[in-house]
Amino acid sequence: MDEIEARTMRKVLRRFVPLLVACFVVGFLDRVNVGFAALTMSRDLGFSATVFGLGAGLFFVSYFLLEVPSNLALERYGARRWIARIMATWGVLSMLTAFVWNEWSFYGARILLGAAEAGFFPGVVLYLTYWIPNRHRGRVVASFMAAMPLASVIGSPISGYLMSMDGLWGLKGWQLLYLVEGLPAVLLAGVVLLVLRDSPSQAEWLAPEERAWLAAQLASERGGRTAIVTHGFSGVVSNPLILLLSAVYFGIVFFNFGLSFFLPQIVHGFGLSLTTTGLVAALPFLVAAVGMVAWGRRSDRRDERRIHLVVPMALAVAGLGGSTLVAAPVAKLVLLCVAAFGVFSALPVFWALLPGLLSPAAAAIAFAVVNSLGNLSGFAAPYIVGAIKDATGHLEGGLQVIAGYGIVAIVILVLVLRRQPRTVAGDWGAAHVAE
Repeated sequence: MDEIEARTMRKVLRRFVPLLVACFVVGFLDRVNVGFAALTMSRDLGFSATVFGLGAGLFFVSYFLLEVPSNLALERYGARRWIARIMATWGVLSMLTAFVWNEWSFYGARILLGAAEAGFFPGVVLYLTYWIPNRHRGRVVASFMAAMPLASVIGSPISGYLMSMDGLWGLKGWQLLYLVEGLPAVLLAGVVLLVLRDSPSQAEWLAPEERAWLAAQLASERGGRTAIVTHGFSGVVSNPLILLLSAVYFGIVFFNFGLSFFLPQIVHGFGLSLTTTGLVAALPFLVAAVGMVAWGRRSDRRDERRIHLVVPMALAVAGLGGSTLVAAPVAKLVLLCVAAFGVFSALPVFWALLPGLLSPAAAAIAFAVVNSLGNLSGFAAPYIVGAIKDATGHLEGGLQVIAGYGIVAIVILVLVLRRQPRTVAGDWGAAHVAE
């Protein structure tokens, strides 16, 4: 790595990555804190497990419908303004969830929150392609996606504490949770407007030679990219490769939301207080946060992608499925840690694939299509697990459904990888990092 490259990337990464990670931490927490709220919210409002699961999952219906339009709007209006708009609206709507009073108002709040947040994740991944050359992008994507387990590491103890503050200011604990955890998104929206820039040409904080190097590097990559998917919207959504990748991503995210929504209830079932539940529920996500970064670096170092995607998915299946077969709290928690490591280690490996398969014109649509189709599992997971819990009295059956689909996703993935040239499939995972 030459001197101008090192200097330029150091400035870019320091300016953008910490802010985007903070935004994603806040966003993911606002998306899944309903899992903690359910510990007392369902009782206070008379929700069955099915009602809670449906409400939690309705977020992803509007999220799915508006994902592609949101990413197209980001390209039209600029990432800085659009990401700030997303954050401000989702923060306000998350706070307003504190005042739902029955199942229909809960459904409406979740639908509006999904509409507000649509486009954030694929928009940021797309935004990184405007700024980060391929050989640096893998570790940046891994750092950004580490925000998901990090959100639970930070948020679980905070959520447990807020839930225990029932009666403060005349509010229920779950109402305090929504109000306190929604506010940072609104505040960060203003920071996004001040800090982000839409392209390197607007980066006044880079020296002229640094801007020129970065622009030339990114232009060279765009011009030299061989794309498997090259057409517009209809070509992307009907392309078999994109649909199969969406099915794989559905399986990965299925695990993610199965853990994120129901881990507090599993841990609370150990007979712990709300505060202790928050602390213990953070442990699997702490393992995941450390593991996904270490796993991404290992994939980089070995320049190997296929096994580095299949193995963590298999661990997710074994961990989540195994946790439903044991009764001892310690054994169950260890297996849930294995599942968390698996699913979160697979995520950055998956997402670094797409840019190498797409033309620049198709990227915005394809990112949104894969993310929105995959995130429909966020509707399926809480609804299926909630309905099975109402029917059986236990969470285990629903979690076994998630693990079963994980096996299907692995089979699809192996078939896809076998049909792609090794030079393409080798791009799965973090991009090779120049030392």
